Amino acid sequence: MFEFLKRTGKNQRLEGIIESIRMNLSNNYKDAAQMDLKELEDTLTELSKAGKLSEMQKSYYEVKLSEFKENMKNFTHKDQKVGW
Repeated sequence: MFEFLKRTGKNQRLEGIIESIRMNLSNNYKDAAQMDLKELEDTLTELSKAGKLSEMQKSYYEVKLSEFKENMKNFTHKDQKVGW
């Protein structure tokens, strides 16, 4: 039924977390986005250790993870500047 996901090389579980991060970023939900980032990192590590990802998938998701980490470096409420 979901053969197209196998052909594209995408991992459905990781893609769901990435989509959640993107939605939280677009809505400025800083804490939720940070929690999703941690979940992405943990899930990627778990799937890699279990051997459920190909080398190509690992490198793809590791790049995504590093991009999110870089973009969200100061994406917290405590770093928010008061504009009043």
